[in-house]
Amino acid sequence: MTTKRPLYDCHVNVWDPEQYLPVYHEQLARVRPGGLPPASDADTLARELARFERVIVFSPQYGDSIGIQGAEETTAAAVAKYPEKFVGFAYVDPRRPGYMEQLRHSVEQLKFKGVKFGPIYNGVGLDDPRMQPVYAYCQANDVPLTLHMGTTFPPKSRIELGRPLHVDPVALAYPDLKIIMAHMGHPWTAEAAVIVRKNPNVYGEITGLCYRPWILQKCLAEIQDYSIADKVFFGTDFPFSTFDEAVDGLLVCSQDHDSPRVPSVSAEVIDTILYSNPFEKWWHAPI
Repeated sequence: MTTKRPLYDCHVNVWDPEQYLPVYHEQLARVRPGGLPPASDADTLARELARFERVIVFSPQYGDSIGIQGAEETTAAAVAKYPEKFVGFAYVDPRRPGYMEQLRHSVEQLKFKGVKFGPIYNGVGLDDPRMQPVYAYCQANDVPLTLHMGTTFPPKSRIELGRPLHVDPVALAYPDLKIIMAHMGHPWTAEAAVIVRKNPNVYGEITGLCYRPWILQKCLAEIQDYSIADKVFFGTDFPFSTFDEAVDGLLVCSQDHDSPRVPSVSAEVIDTILYSNPFEKWWHAPI
């Protein structure tokens, strides 16, 4: 691919090899026999995502669900090594003692620029009282919150916690909090689209959908129908998809299709998403 303008990756996982637990490989083999790239450390990311101008990285702590237990220190080390490339987001797990102290340390001392949270992985719903200080802190400090919304494969996860509809009350209660729904809440992409359209402070992103071609095609048609392409962002979800997989998966959706049941998506919509820049919209003041 030859890019016309800078590309930005809004969603990348950084993990060191020792943070992968045996249960991760066991579960992944059940749903994705081909496996994934074996590494997602800072050097691998810098090499594999070299064509992106800037990359948002975080190290989720999914040890008791997916089986990868990241750490804030992993993100901090990646950003320190590649400060011109990587922008760090904290990960918050409200089940852990001192989670707000850790969040404040990550933002105020480690200088992370945003927060990631996966309700479906940590078993804490968006309406849980433990999340309220997270929302309040992020809103007060202009810290965007990326939420994993949508399905997943670990058997222990509660699928219902990934429904995009749960974002709506949060957006209403915290109108100055910038909220990003990762993966457009798939397979509930229509829910995600209407919530993005309804709430000025809510955005979507399409990471991880390139290997679900029908869902991606449908999702892009919904984005087009609701005229929200300017609020939807591009990325890889590396290591779950590579640069080429993510870009090619998006570009193929603008090609002509023979079947009338496959909705067409304009090249303008594809272009708007592909060249989206989160650093201009996710903060009240661009970073």
